[in-house]
Amino acid sequence: MPTSTEYAQLNPHISRQFSQELEDVRRKVLAMGGLVEEQLAVALRVLTDGDARLGVEVTAREDRINAAEIEIDSQCTQILARRQPAASDLRLVLTVMKMLGDIERIGDEAKRIERIAEGLIGEDSHGEEPTAALAALGSHARDMLRGALDAFARLDERLALDVIRRDRRIDARYRELLALLTARMRAVPDAIPEELERLWAARALERIGDRCKNLCEYVLYLVRGKDVRHTGLARNEDAAGE
Repeated sequence: MPTSTEYAQLNPHISRQFSQELEDVRRKVLAMGGLVEEQLAVALRVLTDGDARLGVEVTAREDRINAAEIEIDSQCTQILARRQPAASDLRLVLTVMKMLGDIERIGDEAKRIERIAEGLIGEDSHGEEPTAALAALGSHARDMLRGALDAFARLDERLALDVIRRDRRIDARYRELLALLTARMRAVPDAIPEELERLWAARALERIGDRCKNLCEYVLYLVRGKDVRHTGLARNEDAAGE
């Protein structure tokens, strides 16, 4: 079977069709990412506003996210089987297939945050400080997700590295929140169950930051043709950019 480069020489129509297939996959990934970003935004609203009615939106959107993952993964598999892409085309398909898992899991973390937030509705009024800290952590996580998706849409190395750099800030805020919640549990043992729930929400947000960092490492692979995971490359450039 001809490679993607040979398609262009054999039949311009087939080449255009292949390009359209790749663009369709890219567009669908960005649409799926948009759904996940909305999912996270709603979960954070439940956390800060205490509106349990928003949970219905989260559940409905979760079904759409899962369906999108299956559809895009199937489409990528078909492209690999029928087109046998090479070079940058192959990297795009492989990048998309790697990104799908992280994007879907970010949606799962958002759903987990929403469930925790529902359980905290009606708790005592002494949770304003950790709730505000959680909201700030969530805002950083959402900004990272938006940045990672923008980096993929524009194939922007600089933005991808900037998002990777932001993961340190989320880690620092997570540690601060962990210290706050730990102190509150020591001071008021009866509040331990409630504070543990907030801790799990914070942990979910910290994981979202890690997933966004993964997405940006995939973008660097797509642009550079080199896998930067576990090599220290992205970390070194992170340090150089500070």
